Amino acid sequence: MAGTRREGRQAPQRLILDSGAVIALARGDQRARAFLARALELGVPVEIPVVVVAETVRGGPRDASVHRVLKAIGSIPDAREVHGRTAGSLLGASRSAGTVDALVVAHALVGGGAHILTGDREDLERLAASHPEVRIQPL
Repeated sequence: MAGTRREGRQAPQRLILDSGAVIALARGDQRARAFLARALELGVPVEIPVVVVAETVRGGPRDASVHRVLKAIGSIPDAREVHGRTAGSLLGASRSAGTVDALVVAHALVGGGAHILTGDREDLERLAASHPEVRIQPL
């Protein structure tokens, strides 16, 4: 999988979708679909953090395309205290206020690293700057 490369590190073995990626897939974005298809072809596990579900689902009929993406991916791991603590540390270190983004990066870190497919490259790169096991893949 393409993405920000960092020397001396093995490629992450998971793909995490942030809200921008889920929305792009729900809208049929070809770039997002191609990246997801490649990950699935390589047998890379794909996950959507629960905080992304909260950010993309609004409880109405307009959610149908998002629900299709969530169902197709099927892997929404539980959020735990360690995710919250890790996200808080990331926010403090980066001087950021992006709690949802910090929780997405925390999800990647707690699992040992991952690619994150995102529509919000700058904020995620700032949060993951000192963590080479997290690679940011912009849409």
